[in-house]
Amino acid sequence: MIPRAATRSGGGTDRGGVGQGTGSGGEAAPPLARSTLDRAAHRRTDTDWLAGAWSGARVLVLDVEAGGRALVRTDTDLPSLVLVEADGLPPELAAEAMFLGVEPDGVPVFCVHTELPIAPDTRAVNLRQIGHLLGDRDAGLFTTALALTNWHLRHLYHPVTGEPTRTNEGGWSRVDSRGERIWPRTDPAMIVLVHDGVDGAEGRCLLGNNASWPSTPGQRRFSCLAGYVEPGESAEATVLREVHEEVGVPVTDVTYVTSQAWPFPGSLMLGFLATADPAHPVRVDAAEIAEARWFTRQEIGAALAGRPVDVGGAELRLPPPSSIALFLIHRWFDGHC
Repeated sequence: MIPRAATRSGGGTDRGGVGQGTGSGGEAAPPLARSTLDRAAHRRTDTDWLAGAWSGARVLVLDVEAGGRALVRTDTDLPSLVLVEADGLPPELAAEAMFLGVEPDGVPVFCVHTELPIAPDTRAVNLRQIGHLLGDRDAGLFTTALALTNWHLRHLYHPVTGEPTRTNEGGWSRVDSRGERIWPRTDPAMIVLVHDGVDGAEGRCLLGNNASWPSTPGQRRFSCLAGYVEPGESAEATVLREVHEEVGVPVTDVTYVTSQAWPFPGSLMLGFLATADPAHPVRVDAAEIAEARWFTRQEIGAALAGRPVDVGGAELRLPPPSSIALFLIHRWFDGHC
C-alpha cells in the first residue's frame, strides 16, 4: 500500500542554497541551520494531545538503516520532502513516532523510522546529498528528524541502569522500567577556517586533507580543520588546541561565526574563523591529517567555479555543499572576515 502524500499547504516552499537560507537572526545561515517549523515543545508531555495529533498529521518517513534516506519529489524544479498522511501508515508506528512540531497551518508533523514507501515521481536521498537544495522548512525537518532518530537508535538501553528504554514525550526522551529518563544529547565540535587576514586574490586560507577520508583517483579533498570539544574545554580553546595538534600552527583572532547540526550521527558544528601566519611551518599529525597547505583566494575561487586546481598531481575538491565547512570557505572568499 502506498501512503497518500499529505497536502503541502502551510509547508513553506521557499528555497535556499548555500548562503541563501536565513537563520533565526535573519542573516545567511548554513544549509542545515535553516528551519521554519514551530517545535511546540509544550506539547511533548501532553499525551492526550499527541494521541489526537497523530490522526491527520503529516509524517516524514526516514530509513536510517538504508543510509538515512527520505523521499523527495522529482516532478518539481527543486526537490521537496514527501510527507505522507499518518492515517495511511501501519498503526503500530504511532507508538515510536517522533513529534517534530506544528506547521503554520496548524497541522502537526511527525517522523517515523521504517522502510520507505514506493511512490511515483520520487527518489530516495540522504541529507548530505540534498540538504543544501531543500527549502528552509524541509532542511529543518530532515535535519531534526535524522538527529533525533540517530539518538534513539543509539540509546535503546539506559546508560546508567542498563535497562531497556522506550520512546516517551513525543520522541524527545526515553525512559526505562524504573522511570529513569534520558534526553537527546548533541556532541559539540568546532570547525575553523584558518586564514592569513589578507584581502584580495592573494589572501590565503589553510585547509587539510583528513587521513581517514577515502581516496579518489585524480582528486584530493581539502576542508576546514575540526575537532570535538573535550570535557571542561571551551569551544575557543578547542580551536587553539586542535589547530596546533593537527597542523602545528598557532592561531589568533578566534571569532565565532555560526553553527549548524551535523547529524552523522549527532554533532553540533560550531563554526569559527581564525588567523595565522603562513610563514609558520605546517607540521601535520599524520594520524589525523594526510596533508595541509595554504590556498590563495584565487585558487579557492577557481575551485568554487568548477575550474581545475592542481594539488600535487590531483585536482582540488572542496567540502560538500551541505557542510558548514563550505559555508565558512564561502564567507572567507567573499571577504566577510
